[in-house]
Amino acid sequence: MAGQGTPATALLVKRGIAHRTHPYRVSPDAPNYGALVAVALGVAPERVFKSLVTEVDGALTVAVVPVTGELDLKALAAAVGGKRAALAERAVAERATGYVRGGISPLGQRRRLPTVLDESALHVPTIYVSAGRRGLQLELAAADLVALTDARTAVLQTH
Repeated sequence: MAGQGTPATALLVKRGIAHRTHPYRVSPDAPNYGALVAVALGVAPERVFKSLVTEVDGALTVAVVPVTGELDLKALAAAVGGKRAALAERAVAERATGYVRGGISPLGQRRRLPTVLDESALHVPTIYVSAGRRGLQLELAAADLVALTDARTAVLQTH
């Protein structure tokens, strides 16, 4: 679709990775934003993933977790060999990725950050992640996301 190009979609096209884009309308300030995105797309919420920029021992790291759970910061730190993890400040996350909150994609970031994907992504045929703009999701195979980001996989969520 014309006008939907983002650094994330450009990367997928350049690498020849199979994907689909899915526009949706949900206010980024709505409570339960991720769950509402799943409803708007008509897909199971465990297939919709959020990209959270974190700091693990002071180093920025991206955690990609289902919208159905909360990020387990201790599990994230352990997955990358760190001791302490915390969510990064919004301005730091936006500056490092080049994306705005509600539209942070794990792909095509301004600075390539270490990425950890919740292992539940490996149990569904495709997952949905932000395409790099509010109102647009990418659908792709988790294995392709892992390959493009050199992501590690780990159990990252609490319910």
